[in-house]
Amino acid sequence: MKTKKKVIVIGAGFGGLQVVHTLANRKDFEVIVIDKTNHHLFQPLLYQVATAVLSPADIAIPTRSITTNYKNVKLYMARVDKIDFETNEVYFGNGKETYDFLVIATGAQTSYFGNEEWKKHTFGLKNLKDALAIRRQILLSFEEAELSGDPEKIEQMLNYVIIGGGPTGVELAGSIAELSHNIIRKDFRIIDSANTKVTLIEAGPRLLSNFHEDLSEFTKKKLEERGVEILLNSPVKSIDADGIELTNRKIKSKTVIWAAGVEAAGITRALPFSKDRSGRLIVDGYCRISEKPNVYVIGDAASFSYNMKRPLPGVSPVAMQQGRFVASFLRNGLDESRMRPFTYFDKGNMATIGRTDAVAEFSIFRLKGFFGWMGWLFVHLVYQVGFKNKMSTLLSWIWSYLTFRAGARLIQEEINEPKQL
Repeated sequence: MKTKKKVIVIGAGFGGLQVVHTLANRKDFEVIVIDKTNHHLFQPLLYQVATAVLSPADIAIPTRSITTNYKNVKLYMARVDKIDFETNEVYFGNGKETYDFLVIATGAQTSYFGNEEWKKHTFGLKNLKDALAIRRQILLSFEEAELSGDPEKIEQMLNYVIIGGGPTGVELAGSIAELSHNIIRKDFRIIDSANTKVTLIEAGPRLLSNFHEDLSEFTKKKLEERGVEILLNSPVKSIDADGIELTNRKIKSKTVIWAAGVEAAGITRALPFSKDRSGRLIVDGYCRISEKPNVYVIGDAASFSYNMKRPLPGVSPVAMQQGRFVASFLRNGLDESRMRPFTYFDKGNMATIGRTDAVAEFSIFRLKGFFGWMGWLFVHLVYQVGFKNKMSTLLSWIWSYLTFRAGARLIQEEINEPKQL
């Protein structure tokens, strides 16, 4: 009788889920998924939850509902406490599981480049908790400004600073500007939300540094047309409770959003293998750790540079393609003669600036403005997981486009960490 191979996947993000899909209902594999949350999150749209366009349920789907018909897949909602690479055991919660193969797909976390003290004065954006915290802060700032009566305090409350000129920073800046200058302007009687100031700060010489320079310039122009102040070549010196300090100026703000960098998740950084300076585990051409060839690392947790000048970026298409590759390699019996090393097919980059404006590039083919926006909408709908999520997102976008409204403007009470069972 053929023995089943047991595969443990840590993380149910884009990469981990592709491993599960590819090995689903295979009689020769038992798959165990361990994730600290009970849902798969469509991270590219987190900023729309943060700016009240979408609700959390629009971009998250319970992982168990995805795997309902996968009879060889078992799920644990737990944090991994320890991995014993000598005995091939993963410890989590109150239990443990052994594995034949381990896939580490733990994603990334916000990086402050060694300035950890800035964390308590800023908002990151990596999960639903972060997005809801930003949404709460933005909406509360308008309510507190309406109550204040103090012009100086109102100015500080309605001053939003985003640090980092990559796609996340650009999308947040454009969305906050549209929310304040257009969507909620008629809702307040004392303050004029159009006086809101949005500042986007980038340490480098241009926005969207991974895009073609023409698209970077277009993005800057369109954001400025929406009232966003762009500060380039402006590294941050310090951040405190009152705002941020640059080389030549101080900006007072109660809402500082950090979108400047990511690093490997804490569990990944703690593993005893070779890493790059971001804490990502260095892997070979088959996404394996050379010291432990039955351990695979994919997505944001992996530093993959096999036959490349620089490591692959931490984006969802990389994670998804690596997930499918690793699962296919396992299915093919680890036969290197049947499968070449992993090769990434670059499908391009996209970023939305705001209503009817986005930029996209696919090799030498580039889109911007309305056609870029339509392309962005289509791609993000296609890659949403679950029919319900696709439809609810589409309907929310249509309603928002036709009415100039944001439908997810509930201010939730702060949520404390849940008690452990």
